[in-house]
Amino acid sequence: MLTSLPHVRAMRTIGNQDDAKFRAESIIQACSEITYGMMKYYTGNNTGDTPGNLPSPYYWWEAGGMFGSLVDYWYYTGDTSYVPVTMQGLLSQVGPDNDYMPPNQTKTEGNDDQAFWGFAVMSAAEYNFPNPPAGQPQWLALAQAVFNTQASRWDPQTCGGGLRWQIFTFNNGFNYKNSISNGCFFQLAARLAAYTGNQTYAQWAEKTWDWVNGVGLITPQYVVWDGTDDTQNCTSFNHIQWTYNAAVYLLGAATMWNITNDQVWKDRTNGIINGLDVFFTTTPANVMYEVACEPQGTCDVDQQSFKAYVSRWMAATIKVAPWTESMLQPKLQASSEAAAQQCSGPNNACGLQWTKGSTYDGLTGVGQQMAAMEVIGTRLIDKVGGPVTNKTGGTSVGDPSAGSGQNNNPSNPLATQPVTTGEKAGAGFLTALILIGILGGAWWMVA
Repeated sequence: MLTSLPHVRAMRTIGNQDDAKFRAESIIQACSEITYGMMKYYTGNNTGDTPGNLPSPYYWWEAGGMFGSLVDYWYYTGDTSYVPVTMQGLLSQVGPDNDYMPPNQTKTEGNDDQAFWGFAVMSAAEYNFPNPPAGQPQWLALAQAVFNTQASRWDPQTCGGGLRWQIFTFNNGFNYKNSISNGCFFQLAARLAAYTGNQTYAQWAEKTWDWVNGVGLITPQYVVWDGTDDTQNCTSFNHIQWTYNAAVYLLGAATMWNITNDQVWKDRTNGIINGLDVFFTTTPANVMYEVACEPQGTCDVDQQSFKAYVSRWMAATIKVAPWTESMLQPKLQASSEAAAQQCSGPNNACGLQWTKGSTYDGLTGVGQQMAAMEVIGTRLIDKVGGPVTNKTGGTSVGDPSAGSGQNNNPSNPLATQPVTTGEKAGAGFLTALILIGILGGAWWMVA
């Protein structure tokens, strides 16, 4: 047992404790200790380093994911220790147009990369995270800027629509239309619709779902394939399954149900939840794992963080669609206890493979710490409020034209006509090996 993590050790047995106050305090302290371990990797607040960036081997997108986790940490625990560094990091990477297209990243930036920073500021708006000073870009406006820049990239010229993985033609993967890029756009649109009440966001969410479903990236059984090649008119698929590809649609669909109270979105949410079963073990029961790489020991640095976002989105789903709690909580509870067991390495280190119990797997890093904090933090989800909106106490200032250059710019989707019925019908994340898999057959497939 790790003596430097007494509260993580306590977390391992909280299921047997009757004292609710003890449980909450132990969870908060466990999250604090794990987050401290995560922030040891961050160098952006060192003299001469770039605020908001993580050092090699971590990519820029994961820094956005990490700051989103720091917003979640504040949300779950109320601990303000990391508020200054979180605000500094989120504001330092906005770029000259306040849209998370900074010059130091733009040439290699993908739509999914940008979206993870958009998620962080969207959560900041929804949770009433302390707002930036006057004169600085505000959380909601930043999320709207990410949305607007991505809506302008919607590509009906191939496959009838969808977002490409990469933004620029000269980047590997420009021909790849993948589930995570489109799922991020879908989820962000749904959450903006819920926060602002602007139906154009909801229409974009519906349009994106219809395209992803229609092209076959989401199957009738709610299996979410990784992506497809537009040079083949999106008729062949990379059949790899990642946890976050499925979960990104979960929160978006649940949010759409919250907005519409439509049975269609409830059925879709239920379908996605059932589709998540492939990512949870049967022995031990309900422990999350990255099925495409954990058993083989091949998860790369990006993939080691995916369970963080899945945990985050599952918990957020419970808040916007409370009827999902009975389906999601057993998975979160078992996974949080397993993750706490795996936080048995030196110096607050949490391992990757929660299925190994207290036998530390020796795999540690930002993603592992982030994932452990996020899943353990979900044990506090019933102690915190749901996301606010601009009608229920949200204080973040928005700008519907953010990211579009000017108010009457036709690339601003909120300045154009609503999506028509006809249209509705109509990080680096992947390795080159996966892209080759589209043409030559996926390197790994879930039957």
